[in-house]
Amino acid sequence: MNIYTQKQRWKLLLLIAALLIGAASLWYTNRLVHRLADEERKKILLWAEATRKLADVSELNSDINFLSTVISNNTTIPVIWADDKFVPISSRNLDSLSSLNKDYLKQQVIEMRAQHEPIEIKIGDNLKQYILYRDSEILVRLRYYPYFQLAVIALFLFVSYLAFSSSRKAEQNQVWVGMAKETAHQLGTPLSSLVAWLEFLRMKGMQSDYTNEIEKDIQRLQTITERFSKIGSAPSLTKVNMYEVLDHSVHYIRTRSSDKVEFVLNQPTTEVFAPLNVPLFEWVIENILKNAIDAMSGVGKITVNITNQHQFVYIDISDTGKGVSKASYKTIFKPGYTTKNRGWGLGLSLSKRIIEEYHDGQIFVKSSEIGKGDDV
Repeated sequence: MNIYTQKQRWKLLLLIAALLIGAASLWYTNRLVHRLADEERKKILLWAEATRKLADVSELNSDINFLSTVISNNTTIPVIWADDKFVPISSRNLDSLSSLNKDYLKQQVIEMRAQHEPIEIKIGDNLKQYILYRDSEILVRLRYYPYFQLAVIALFLFVSYLAFSSSRKAEQNQVWVGMAKETAHQLGTPLSSLVAWLEFLRMKGMQSDYTNEIEKDIQRLQTITERFSKIGSAPSLTKVNMYEVLDHSVHYIRTRSSDKVEFVLNQPTTEVFAPLNVPLFEWVIENILKNAIDAMSGVGKITVNITNQHQFVYIDISDTGKGVSKASYKTIFKPGYTTKNRGWGLGLSLSKRIIEEYHDGQIFVKSSEIGKGDDV
C-alpha cells in the first residue's frame, strides 16, 4: 500500500467521522426541537382554555386575574384568535404594524393552519371559534441552528485544510529545491575532477574512442548538473523548434534502449515553435519515455505526436504498455508514487513541476486502459 492509498483512507475515515458528528448533532437538536414544540402546544392549549373561559359568560366565577395572567404570559408564540370561518378576531405576538392589515392576517391564518392543527374552543352551546399559532422565533432559530453550526464548522475545516495544504506545499517546494541544489553541488566537485583528468589523459597523448566516450558521459553529467541547478530558480525560456527538441530526446533514449522498443516521432506538416528551457524540457520527455519503456517491460511501441493549436502546443506520448487505472491518473504525478520494486517515484512528480511551474503548461494522463497502454 503506497502513501497515497493510506492518505485516501484517512480522508475517508475523517469524512465518515464528520458525517457521524453531523448526524448526531442533527438528531439531538431535532429531538430538542420536538420537545420544545410539544411544550409550546401545551402552552397554547392552556392559553386557549383561558381565552375560552374569559369569553364565556357562564364562566364568570373563574379567577379572572389568573386567566389574564396566563394570556399575558405568552410573549413569544404568534397567535391568532379566529371565528368559526377562520376570520381573525384578534392576534398576539405578530408584527404590530402588519397586524392591522387584513390581508396580512389572512395570510398568517393560512400559514398557521398549514403548520399546526387549529385548536377549537367552544363558547356556550353554539358558538365555535379557533386558536391558530405558529412556532416561536426561538424555536425556528433552534431548528436551523445545527445547519448553521455545521456550515461554520465545514468552513473552518475548509480554510484550515487550505492553510495546511499551502504550508505543506511550500515546505515540499523547499525540500525539492534544497535537494536539487545539493545534488548539483555534490555532482559538481567530482565532475570538475573528471574534466581535469580527461584533459590530463589527452595531454599525455591518449586519443581514442575511450576518451571520446568518457567525454560524452561527462557532457551528460554536466547536463544533469545543470538541470538540478535550475530547480528553484526562474529559468530563461527560448523559442525553439519543438520537433528538433523532441527528436534529440527520442534519439538519446533510443540509443540507450533495447531494439525491441520501437520509437515513432511524427513530424508536423509545419514547424512548431514554443518557449522552452531546453535542458529541463528534455528532462521531462526523457522521464516520460523511460516510464513508458518500464510500463512495456522493454518490449513495445512508443508514439510521439505534435499538434499546434496556435495558443497551445499539444504533445501526445502513447505506449503499448500495461496501462494504469483511472484512480491513478492524478496520483502517478505525486511524489512517492511508483509501481516498480525499485525507485523513488520522483520522476513524474518532478516532470509535473517543470511543466506547470516553469512552462505554464499542463501534464496529465489523457487516456489509459489496463493492458492497452497510456496516452500522456
